[in-house]
Parts: sequence; C-alpha cells; structure tokens
Amino acid sequence: MRIYFDNASTTPLDPEVVKVMSQVLVEDFGNPSSIHYFGRKSKSIIENARKIVAKEINAAVNEIFFTSSASEANNTILKNAVKDLEVRHIISSPTEHPCVINSLNAIADKQLCKVTYLTVDHQGNIDLSQLEQLLASDSTKKMVSIMHGNNEIGTVVQLNKIGALCRQYDTLFHSDAVQTIGKYAVDVQAAKIDFLSATAHKFHGPKGIGFMYISNDHILSPYVHGGAQERNMRAGTENVVGIAGLAEALSIAAKHRSEVLSHIIDLRQKLKQALDAVFEDIKYNGNQDSDYLHHVLSVSFPPTPKADLLVMNLDIAGIAASSASACSAGIEEDSHVLKAIGHPEERKTIRFSFSKYNTEDEVNYLIEKLQTMTPLKK
Repeated sequence: MRIYFDNASTTPLDPEVVKVMSQVLVEDFGNPSSIHYFGRKSKSIIENARKIVAKEINAAVNEIFFTSSASEANNTILKNAVKDLEVRHIISSPTEHPCVINSLNAIADKQLCKVTYLTVDHQGNIDLSQLEQLLASDSTKKMVSIMHGNNEIGTVVQLNKIGALCRQYDTLFHSDAVQTIGKYAVDVQAAKIDFLSATAHKFHGPKGIGFMYISNDHILSPYVHGGAQERNMRAGTENVVGIAGLAEALSIAAKHRSEVLSHIIDLRQKLKQALDAVFEDIKYNGNQDSDYLHHVLSVSFPPTPKADLLVMNLDIAGIAASSASACSAGIEEDSHVLKAIGHPEERKTIRFSFSKYNTEDEVNYLIEKLQTMTPLKK
C-alpha cells in the first residue's frame, strides 16, 4: 500500500490532463512558429491556454507568459526588474522559497540592489507595520516580493493589504503564488499585483511548465534570448504539450475548486483532531485559525529517540510525507523557514499535504502507523 501526503511538493497528474496531453503529443506536433496548418494548430493551443490562465487570475491575455517553471519566472521577474525598471530596493521575507531567496542573494551579492527581509512572527506572518515603515522611509524605486502561501508551514499573507500598501507608496508588487494558483481564487487586479508566478505541477498538471504574469504597466526584457516566441519575452520553441496540460489542469481545478477545498478541509481537520487526541505534545507550525493553506499541515513532534527517523519510517510503512529539514555534512537541521519562525531545533517537523485524491481511509492508516512511531497520550 502506498499513500501520498506530499502534494505541496508536487501532485499526480489528473487523468483528464493525461488524455489531453496524449492527444497533443500524437496529433499536434507542429512548431507553433510555422505558418502552415500544423503550426497554426499548435499556436492556437497555446493562445487558448493563455486565455484560460488570464481569466483565472483576472489579467489581460497579453500579460501571461509561459515558462519552464515558477523558478524561471521568479528569476526573470526579480532580476529583470532590477535591470529594466531600475529597482534599487527589494523587500521580501525570510520564509520565501529558495528560488526567490537565492535570486535576491545573487542580486545583493553583485550590489545591484539593496535587499531587506521583513521580520516574521512564530507563525510566519510578516509585520505589515514594518513593511509600511520601510516603504515610507525610502524614496528609491522599490519592489515587494512576498509569496502568497508558504509551502512549508502553510501561512497565507493578505495580498490585498500588501498590494494596497505598495500602491500607496508607488512600489512594485511581486508574489510567488505557486501554492495557491488552482486551489484558491487569486485576482491580480483586486490585489494590485504587478508580477506573479506559478507552476502547473502543483495543481495536477505536468512538470516543466509554469507561467508568469507581468502587468502591461511594467515591461521587462527577455531573460532568455533567441527567437520571438512568447511575444519576444521568452525564446525557445514552446512546450505545447506542457502548456496544454497546464491549461486543462487549471480549468479542472477552477471548475471543482469549492468541492475539492471542502474535501481537503475535512481531511486536514480529521488528521489534526486525531493527532491532538492520540499523541503527546503535538504542536503545529504556521497559522491554524485563519490565513492558512488548507492543503498543508505542518506538524511538530516532540523530541524522542525515534523522532529523527519519522519520515523514513513512514516511507517504510508506505506513506510519503515531507521533512522540513536539510542535511549538510551528515547533520540534519531545520529549514530556513523553521529557523525564521523560531522552531525549537530539538523537535521534529513533518509536513503532510493533501489533494483531491486523498481519502479518510488514508488518514486513518497514517494515524495507525504513527502510533507505533511517536509517544501516545498517557
């Protein structure tokens, strides 16, 4: 028996997405840059997908650009905003995804731009008053880069409040929305977002395809040079099958969002109630009462001789989950996110993340196996 509770890392392909992609692989092999029938057919698949993405986030069609990943999108947006828009100060948080943190480090190392990281509390919430103070006290060209939902601990920021502050202080706003696009409603106009990134494999689409939203008010130059694909924004023959899969997955996600969210909330609540009832000294990372990703539950287990082997023992039992730790020179330590929120190093964090394919029986099996691995309530 194999159970998958690591959907924040990646999700299985929806069977309907597989059908669409299989058809495109076989029938729609034309180069989208060709002017004959086969090329025009491939081009129409791309443009239809662009319309689907634009509608989902309330953007204009020509503001959507397909990329190989959200990592590429984040690199493009952050580095080219410094180069093309003369951004001289980027404000972010210490709990961002490594592709943002490392992009900002690369920018700072070359002394191209000042980078400031906001303070976060023990749940990973940014300090909005600190953000406003930084925005008000700096007259240089600024950008705020804050992820919508944290991939490790599930804390969600209030995009509209951040967007309003950015607009008030004439500041660009970028959000990594990898964990929320397809699962939650995102409106770039309402939130006053200038740049956004996402990837298909987080909402049951294929790997190797993502997109970025770039507002028409802020034109960036290409990150990859070559041909005129993606309206001269990203060179290289388009990944037509990946784009088709992304669009189909996003369409399915949008259509069934409410029912899937309800199902996932039930699973998360069932697991949380069982953990609280059965196990000793269970704690949770990230927000729990509001502003959290319903598909993510970051559980902090008490220190025991077996704690460091939890992920391995779960895998042996047929259960896939994620450890929020990194191993360097044979020594395990908390991730940068857990360090930022002050998580006690002696405790062990496991992230369980859900999808529409998980069931109550799987949650019950997880609880059953955990009872052999961690202290029970006396």
